[in-house]
Amino acid sequence: MRDLKRTNASLPAYKQLAALNMDLFTPMKERLIVRGGKKIREEVPFLQDLLFVYTTREKLDPVVSITPTLQYRFVKGKAYREAMTVKETEMIRFIHAIRSTVNPRYYKPEEITPAMQGRRVRVIGGPLDNYEGSLLSVRGSKSRRLLLEIPNLLLAGIEITDCDYILL
Repeated sequence: MRDLKRTNASLPAYKQLAALNMDLFTPMKERLIVRGGKKIREEVPFLQDLLFVYTTREKLDPVVSITPTLQYRFVKGKAYREAMTVKETEMIRFIHAIRSTVNPRYYKPEEITPAMQGRRVRVIGGPLDNYEGSLLSVRGSKSRRLLLEIPNLLLAGIEITDCDYILL
């Protein structure tokens, strides 16, 4: 889904849909803001217009029709007005990996260069058991990160800790 509201909106779509008891996920990052002269850490969406909603189209259509700033994301090169979907198993694994680490780092697909992508690996043991991805090499980083992807949309660098092996 796409949320076309401004970043400073009082009721963004992820809060609106959560109030309607819809199961959703939006990648969040921490940001320092100044309110009343004090610095406050606040969680804001990584991509303002990106929402993953887990429901049927029949339940979501009435909400989209009454909210002009909420739209479906459509797939380029596919059938006309075919809404983008992510497989349920892929999304569950992605959300589990995000929640298993304290500080995930998100990347847009155009931000990752071939030099940043390392070897293709599989993690054995720990909370990310049997997860596959490529190792993320960032200059100056002392931690190992596994790069997980939602194709053509979003990548996440998950710190690998408490694992038995990394299979190359």
